[in-house]
Amino acid sequence: MIINRIKGLFVTGTDTGVGKTYVAAGIAAALTCRGVDVGVMKPAETGCRTRAGRLIPGDALRLMKSARVKDPLSLVNPCRFRRPLAPAVAAELGIKTIDPSKIINAFQLLSNRHDFMIVEGAGGIMSPLSGTYTYLDLAKKLGLPVLIVARPGLGTINHTLLTIAALRGRKIRIAGIVINYALDQKSGSAEKTSPGVMEKMSRVRIAGIIPYGSRRFGDLLDEIIR
Repeated sequence: MIINRIKGLFVTGTDTGVGKTYVAAGIAAALTCRGVDVGVMKPAETGCRTRAGRLIPGDALRLMKSARVKDPLSLVNPCRFRRPLAPAVAAELGIKTIDPSKIINAFQLLSNRHDFMIVEGAGGIMSPLSGTYTYLDLAKKLGLPVLIVARPGLGTINHTLLTIAALRGRKIRIAGIVINYALDQKSGSAEKTSPGVMEKMSRVRIAGIIPYGSRRFGDLLDEIIR
């Protein structure tokens, strides 16, 4: 029933460190528990650890575990780098390049294997993948609705509204906003008032607020896919 409405989600953030992987993995696990055949993808991952001379993409592996998939890692995560930088910059410093067509081809192959795809970006929607080619360009090409993961505190209104403006400028459907408490912090005035301000100014739903350490993604899933 779910997959008849949308075929997947592109998960972006208002910044790095907002908990995109946490939210994407939670949604993947919730869908899998409901019997949906979910595929996952982290097109480019930076800041990878090295083990036995190989780069280990922790975020991609976490997504795969949550969705219980055994797809080739080369499809789930076509591009990976050691330096914790924007993908285009990490690639350039490593004397490499990222070919967006390789990512798009991997996505198409995974889409043919699964009923629902979750694609997680890196950094924010304007983070460069290759030259001037950004995640905004990739999201437009993949054609998936975008879920925005935002911080709860001061500054989140500006960052979130700018992300929404960029997506609307390319006529990309927005699935909603998720406010994720990536840090164990108390709710002050900014945390309590920002969600209402963002909804009022953007007319985009706050699909959910994820408390620190929460594992309950069923309600969020119902709000996103309805």
